[in-house]
Amino acid sequence: MAVIADKCPDIIVTLVDIDQNRIDSWNNKDLNKLPVYEPGLKEIISRIRNKNLFFSCEIESAIKDSDMVFISVNTPTKKSGFGAGYASDLKWVESSARQVAEFSVGHTIVVEKSTVPVKTAELIQHILNDAEKNSRNSSNLKSFSVLSSPEFLAEGTAIDDLENPDRVLIGGEDALAVRSLSSIYERWISSEKILFTNLWSSELSKLTANAFLAQRISSINSISALCESTGAEINEVANAIGADRRIGQKFLSAGPGFGGSCFQKDILNLVYLCKYYGLYEVAKYWEGVLSINSWQKERIASLIVEKLFGTVTNKKIAIFGFAFKASTNDTRESPAISIAKYLIENGANLIITDPQVTPIQIEMELSLSESQQCKLGGGKWAYSKDHKYCVKNADAVILLTAWDEFKELDWKDLICLMRKPSWIFDNRKIICIDDLKGTDVNFWQIGLGTIHSM
Repeated sequence: MAVIADKCPDIIVTLVDIDQNRIDSWNNKDLNKLPVYEPGLKEIISRIRNKNLFFSCEIESAIKDSDMVFISVNTPTKKSGFGAGYASDLKWVESSARQVAEFSVGHTIVVEKSTVPVKTAELIQHILNDAEKNSRNSSNLKSFSVLSSPEFLAEGTAIDDLENPDRVLIGGEDALAVRSLSSIYERWISSEKILFTNLWSSELSKLTANAFLAQRISSINSISALCESTGAEINEVANAIGADRRIGQKFLSAGPGFGGSCFQKDILNLVYLCKYYGLYEVAKYWEGVLSINSWQKERIASLIVEKLFGTVTNKKIAIFGFAFKASTNDTRESPAISIAKYLIENGANLIITDPQVTPIQIEMELSLSESQQCKLGGGKWAYSKDHKYCVKNADAVILLTAWDEFKELDWKDLICLMRKPSWIFDNRKIICIDDLKGTDVNFWQIGLGTIHSM
């Protein structure tokens, strides 16, 4: 919405939310305290906030004043009830649709932006159709058009992904509504990049895109384990297969597993849909992508314990990076969560550092407050921005997020502060092995394996 407002200064864009604290954060004068960290976002906000981009909890008035409403709410995996563990919880989508039905005036175009399962538009349409029928006997005659236009941005590069997209997708049957939305995108995007489909193809395309990307990550991570066992080097393998134009170089970086708000949720959703339609072999195939992802995190966590003489009880371990990827403060489904929990439950004392993630976020993800001892295993965690403090007397450093500032650290200097024998577990291929020559550190790197005392 910020990019739309920036590219279309004549369009008034109002972001609404039921959470006053979140809206207050978006309106914070200190742009470094926005609730989402995304490179380039605060610069856009500084240019257009309170000009044609507004943040408000006045949902009723915002809907009344709008010609077009984007539903962009969370659709988490259900934790209970029918479809629990697989299906998306659409309560916020339904709630939003009911508010649009209640407060809209005249004709309103409703656009699905949330990642949703196929046929969600049908739910929205049912709610809006009832409101449309009921309005026929009132002075406020309502009508609606429902479109699907999912985003294909990636956190960390979201602004560029929106300003220079590979494609824009619009699904819908109402030609005038489709044209209205397309004309907004065409203000800065070539019309050749705008694809048109029916509603169901648009919804399924988003799930499928995320599933294919996650599949590539699980595939390269499975090969990283094989590399470590055979003496192959994962980057060399990735470069060789990525040189094939049919495969390409993207999403071939081995790591501790994929995270973020979409990949796991969308694959679970895809599995649920396949089972619902009786496509059990297809469901099993996509479940395999998730199984490899979980296995990779478990493999790394248990490997760390094994390398540290089979126990991490009362050992200080520094974790560098808690966000699921660099250039974002998003910790949802981050591999660091399960790896940290495993180590804490085995008695480790973790010291966690991340340039953008706050201790409050870590506390929520680990369900354990800072310095509180875990009942299971007796481990605990603490937070620090000081890299030297993190590694002082530490038995191991675990690199889990590929932040640029971690690449620029003087690792020889930091290794001197560690307790011997010391270990570095590089899960993002951040450290160049040549930079560690002359140190006595034990080094393990994803897709390479172990190099002792260099």
